[in-house]
Amino acid sequence: MNNKYKLHEFLDVNRLQTLQDNFSKSMMIALVVVDQAGVPVTRPSGFSDFCARSRMNETLARHCYDSDSAGGEAAMCAGEPVVYRCYCGFVEFAVPIMINNHYLGAFISGQVKVEKEKEESIPYILNNNNLWQENPWLINLHDNTQRMPYERFESTAYTLLHVASYLVEQAHANNIQRELRHKEQELTSELRKRVEIERSLHEAEFKALSYQINPHFLFNVLNTIGRLAFLEDASRTETMVHDFSDMMRYLLRKNNNGLITLCQEINYVNCYMSIQKVRMSDRFDYVFDIPEKYNAVVCPFLILQPLVENFFNYVVEPRETKSHIVLRAMDDGKDVIIEIKDNGDGISPEDIEHILSGNQNRQKGGIGIHNIKNRLQLLFGESYGLKITSPYKPMLGTTIKLRFPMVPA
Repeated sequence: MNNKYKLHEFLDVNRLQTLQDNFSKSMMIALVVVDQAGVPVTRPSGFSDFCARSRMNETLARHCYDSDSAGGEAAMCAGEPVVYRCYCGFVEFAVPIMINNHYLGAFISGQVKVEKEKEESIPYILNNNNLWQENPWLINLHDNTQRMPYERFESTAYTLLHVASYLVEQAHANNIQRELRHKEQELTSELRKRVEIERSLHEAEFKALSYQINPHFLFNVLNTIGRLAFLEDASRTETMVHDFSDMMRYLLRKNNNGLITLCQEINYVNCYMSIQKVRMSDRFDYVFDIPEKYNAVVCPFLILQPLVENFFNYVVEPRETKSHIVLRAMDDGKDVIIEIKDNGDGISPEDIEHILSGNQNRQKGGIGIHNIKNRLQLLFGESYGLKITSPYKPMLGTTIKLRFPMVPA
């Protein structure tokens, strides 16, 4: 029987055991709880010597389980206690344990004899067999099994039905409350995350409208343009001004949904690199390995420049040796992967964890990287985002990989 509920998952078996033991002792009757297949999930309470010893025999135990299973299913179909005789001829009853029309198992009770006339009118749950009589030591135990008035036996069954119904209803109500609390926590977490991502997006947009360039860089650009104008003909100055103008134009051209083509994003980064090249001359070199087939792919606005800016802040500026950075694009048939790799001294595992978890770590550009990760996940889903790897050794650098869908504009 295929059920979405399992008895041992739905009910606390330890509490069930305590209830069963107390009920069996007070009513002086055998009792056990079985699952859908008739297999006990509690230890037997008050079992007769005959039944306890029978279940030590593997073959006889299998017949007992089959009887319990058949009794439970009959009670499930009836929706109330069912009285029957097991294959040994003892009178038993099964009380169904059900929730929302799903059968979890049953209380199996009895192992008694009742008034002979009444007993003969009670049907066997399965075909009667005399297999147990092949064990002479069981025959005496069978003959000495207790008798109980049928009226008391039947009232015990209905009492247990009410107890079982209350137990299941209480467990169901508790489960619903737990599910509601869990969903409320999930919703609260999701709302908190959404607020955080929206805040990150607003910060990114504000920084973009403020040129996403720190005043130090803007000051250096203007000074460099002034020096070039004084020392040279206008050609290099013109190129630099055009690059800078293209950057400003790109920043002001962003559409409302925060998306742009990868070609436009790369052009912006290329202008940024050209200006830095004039400033720093031979202190760094860079390579763009971006095949043209990715030009029209949609990507988030201003997603690469903050990562490239970190290269200058934390690799080029602090040292005298030559630095280099490579931007490479590839795909797996479904998603585009942008890889940014430098030859700096790397980032420690602790810093990587802080950066990706959103800790306000201003070292290594943590805030900007975390915002990029959040924007990717907000726009494209939780399976997308940003990963950082680094051996954290001199000159072995850091690799950052961004993943987003390969969707054309």
